Amino acid sequence: MIEHGPLLERMLEGAFICAVTDEHSFNKLQNENLREDLNHFLRPLNRRIAKSEDGSVFFLAYHELTEPARHQLSQQFGVTIQSLLPMLEWMQLVQEALGRDGALTAGDTIKLQEFSLKVEDNQSLRQRLAMLSADKVFKSTSDQLDMQIKQVFKRIRELGYLHQPHRDRQFYIVTGKIEHLIELVRFIKDEENLPLDEDSPEQGDMF
Repeated sequence: MIEHGPLLERMLEGAFICAVTDEHSFNKLQNENLREDLNHFLRPLNRRIAKSEDGSVFFLAYHELTEPARHQLSQQFGVTIQSLLPMLEWMQLVQEALGRDGALTAGDTIKLQEFSLKVEDNQSLRQRLAMLSADKVFKSTSDQLDMQIKQVFKRIRELGYLHQPHRDRQFYIVTGKIEHLIELVRFIKDEENLPLDEDSPEQGDMF
């Protein structure tokens, strides 16, 4: 179990493990016997290894929903909700600018220059990008399009939804964490019956 210590530490800190961010660990977690061993180790911490419905990402969930666990989940949910609508707007912008048919999925690549050129040539996309970059999630104070885009993508990378393989090359790969976000959106729509954005029906159509 010691050999898996670093992986468990990362997951206990909130890391999401997918083929994009850590292919080696992701492949190890495909082993059901290993997951059972890790879950046995995590049981005293009231944690277990969970995965998205499509199996593209692993993360830790609570084993039992005790009162402290519910309190912690409520706090985490509140933080996620703050970034939910901005993230959905960003996904919609990428989808429209790059002419993609469906929502972003793990493994999709985004070339920053291509995205920038598409947004620059479309006044509506420019205005939406400017509003998005000024959101409290991204906190851009620049009125320059390229700086706004870089700040948005930088922040989304920090949130774990994008992976930048080479820091000197401006292209990104969507991580498996995006599937967790999409599942949260579906949960809110199906179980909580909460509207996402009444002024943006396209966002609902993404899911």
